[in-house]
Amino acid sequence: MTDTLPAAGRRPLDGVRVLEMGQLIAGPFTTSVLGYFGAEVIKIEPPKGGDPLRVWRALADDGTSFWWRSMARNKKSVTLDLRSDEGRAIAKQLALKADVLVENFLPGRMEEWGLGPEDLKQENPKLVYARVSGYGQTGPNAQKPGYASVCEGFGGFRYVNGFPDRPAVRPNLSLGDTLASLHAVIGILLALVERGKVEGMGQVVDVAIYEAVFGVMEGVVPEFDGAGLVREPSGSTLTGIVPTNVYRAKDGQQVIIGGNGDSIFKRLMIAAGRPDMADDPRLENNAGRVEHEKDIDDALAAWTATLPAAAVIRILEEVRVPVGPIYSVRDMVVDPQYLARGMIETVEIDGKPLKIPAIGPRLADTPGRTDWPGPALGAHNDEVLGGLLGMNADVLSSLRAKGVV
Repeated sequence: MTDTLPAAGRRPLDGVRVLEMGQLIAGPFTTSVLGYFGAEVIKIEPPKGGDPLRVWRALADDGTSFWWRSMARNKKSVTLDLRSDEGRAIAKQLALKADVLVENFLPGRMEEWGLGPEDLKQENPKLVYARVSGYGQTGPNAQKPGYASVCEGFGGFRYVNGFPDRPAVRPNLSLGDTLASLHAVIGILLALVERGKVEGMGQVVDVAIYEAVFGVMEGVVPEFDGAGLVREPSGSTLTGIVPTNVYRAKDGQQVIIGGNGDSIFKRLMIAAGRPDMADDPRLENNAGRVEHEKDIDDALAAWTATLPAAAVIRILEEVRVPVGPIYSVRDMVVDPQYLARGMIETVEIDGKPLKIPAIGPRLADTPGRTDWPGPALGAHNDEVLGGLLGMNADVLSSLRAKGVV
């Protein structure tokens, strides 16, 4: 078990240059994944303050967000004032040298700056241009601001999440942003595959946060259209699948039990001291168990209340019933499974170690890795603007004096 970084080696996106023109989560997490698997990510930030994520949530002693160190890993920070003509001109030079551009501004903003797909296509036809927005680039809602919170509601997720007698619940995460980011990664990789088939062919990848949320809504549409069913919020259960729920143990801890397979259910109820329910013909399949969901849940809740959570888990694991604890981050960072799989990495910030999460999936021969944590604002100005664009020291000094970089 280890929480140190793996040895350096070849990665699948080595040689792919990505220009990130976005902020906060949806666009930046897209490029975090790409950079983790080898892409060179150049992140453009405003000279004054940079990406707002730098100061979101818990801050280190230097005023930098701990989250920033994870989100901006492996990225090269370049400052540009995109409100200025010079800043936009430099951004265009960088875009013309990129394989992929990722942006998550309100639709139309990049076109206003002369940096839209059509502005770049003639000079860089191979560019894969990924756009992440609340409602996509088209349709009547395209111009509406679309934060993850709103799009989770519009995409249907918030409706089914929570308890029937309470307001809709959000998880304490920006889930819609992360889902959109993963959709953007998929779209970018698909576009790169296509570019490999048709030389020099780039394309636009249009990702809407609400559509990414809508994409995980399972069978709600065909169930509604075919049977007139509207899936409602169901608390800690899953409508139409029984038993799968959260139960409180004697020590106050909670355990998740998934006993909805027919043979699994029998083993579960025998282990819970209810062989009568295990052998009840009314409960031998899922349809019957759904009809008697309350009886089953009451029996399991009564059983778990007599034992500490660890004992419940041990007993059910011995009979091969899916069961587990509800972990906080405190549990995750020390769990042997997380450590054995390398899911906790350690970086160094000014000589101090900081744990950050690894990024999946695991590749056997060309795995991703963290090369450096989120950098200081403008840390790579000289490397990128001087090295990649060939600006000399006098030009860079003049740009700094004018506040362009």
